[in-house]
Amino acid sequence: MLRFDEMYATLPIAAGAEREHYRRYAQWLARQPDSAMQARRAEAEMIFRRVGITFAVYGAKDEDGSGTERLIPFDLIPRIIPADEWQRMRQGLEQRVTALNRFIHDVYHGQDIIRAGIVPDELINRNAQFRPEMVQVDVPNDVYSHISGIDIVRAPDASGNGVYYVLEDNLRVPSGVSYMLENRKMMMRLFPELFAQHKVAPVAHYPDLLLDTLRASAPSASSEPTVVVLTPGMYNSAYFEHAFLAQQMGVELVEGQDLVVKDNFVFMRTTRGLQRVDVIYRRVDDDFLDPRVFRPTSTLGCAGLMDVYRAGNVAICNAVGTGIADDKSVYPYVPEMIRFYLGEEPILSNVPTWLCRKSDDLKYVLDHLHELVVKEVHGAGGYGMLIGPAATRAEIEEFRAALLANPAGYIAQPTLSLSSCPTYVNSGIAPRHIDLRPFVLSGKKVRMVAGGLTRVALKEGSLVVNSSQGGGTKDTWVLNPEDAPASSAASHNQSQGA
Repeated sequence: MLRFDEMYATLPIAAGAEREHYRRYAQWLARQPDSAMQARRAEAEMIFRRVGITFAVYGAKDEDGSGTERLIPFDLIPRIIPADEWQRMRQGLEQRVTALNRFIHDVYHGQDIIRAGIVPDELINRNAQFRPEMVQVDVPNDVYSHISGIDIVRAPDASGNGVYYVLEDNLRVPSGVSYMLENRKMMMRLFPELFAQHKVAPVAHYPDLLLDTLRASAPSASSEPTVVVLTPGMYNSAYFEHAFLAQQMGVELVEGQDLVVKDNFVFMRTTRGLQRVDVIYRRVDDDFLDPRVFRPTSTLGCAGLMDVYRAGNVAICNAVGTGIADDKSVYPYVPEMIRFYLGEEPILSNVPTWLCRKSDDLKYVLDHLHELVVKEVHGAGGYGMLIGPAATRAEIEEFRAALLANPAGYIAQPTLSLSSCPTYVNSGIAPRHIDLRPFVLSGKKVRMVAGGLTRVALKEGSLVVNSSQGGGTKDTWVLNPEDAPASSAASHNQSQGA
């Protein structure tokens, strides 16, 4: 199978094999003693643990039977993207997210794309992620996914050139941006000299852009909107991120019990009495937002919230019902959405996908299970997935039975040879597969910082980068992009608070 490495143009590595945008870094890395890198690796782990940058692993238990929290492993070697590649990726991401927001609005209003015969009716109106409660509900700026995390992978084409593909669209409650920010702070602390040598675009202004996006999504009657972050609580796997983003934006972190509906408005309880809330950046799934409308046993949301929302007196970001567009069975239709709503050709390509609800696709998938990646349409976190080439015969047969029982619940894709990047592992520096999750903010306009969260599969040969499956993260450098000024180490340190 062909391979594409982000740092080296030829494998195995030969003299002068570094790609142009990696050359200066690769030369610096070659001069670093192993002892120094080991020491910095230990320092990073100590700091992350001290700051509390951990995530909970659902279902995992320590020896005493209690739940377990783990550090997401941080790799010392950055993923570097040259300006021209980033520019095209950014344009493709902005195009894609704009079309997806148009699609969600259409789904809950005229359903023109269904009447045009482009997306099947049953894929929308019978979808578990479709929320009838949102039909004909207007939201500010017609934006539903205010914060989108789009997963990008790179794989070699027939000539061995690396091609970017969109693997997934995460539009409900995408996570990981706090690790993007903390990874940058850590790299600048450990290797300040590198930021004096490289023109790396900053990412520290992301919380400011996020707050601007949320405020721009407030009901029009709110001149000075109050924003809160709604968390399920400290036992949620991404609680660190919820608290981190609230602190960075300077807004309150609240739980459902802190909110109350009164006179068709939402208020939060404070020591000074009730304070009206205009925008809720929710990190709680739809099903738990309002026990009067969705799951009646939920204690994570606020009773009556949907009445206030439908009346236009509070904004919920991301909007209720957004999950209809990040369903994996809807994903294959995104290129057609771009053509339908924008009249443009897609800049970024999808990964070829078989929809197992189609009889011909199902037959092909069943005949080629040992070659394919099979995913649950509502799966996440690397769960509910088969990687055929790495699976045992028993695992393949188990998935075969699941597919036959519920074909509409699965899609399949070819097993891509994800690009690799040198990674510092216990045995030294070795290539490991990576992906990238840039974060796209949609308010009155679409904006994003130059970078994203690079996830790395730390197990040799593994293609699963999810932190819940043992993956780690890297800092992502975009070099001298046209939309961000080159930054010296001094300006980085000032802006990052390092």
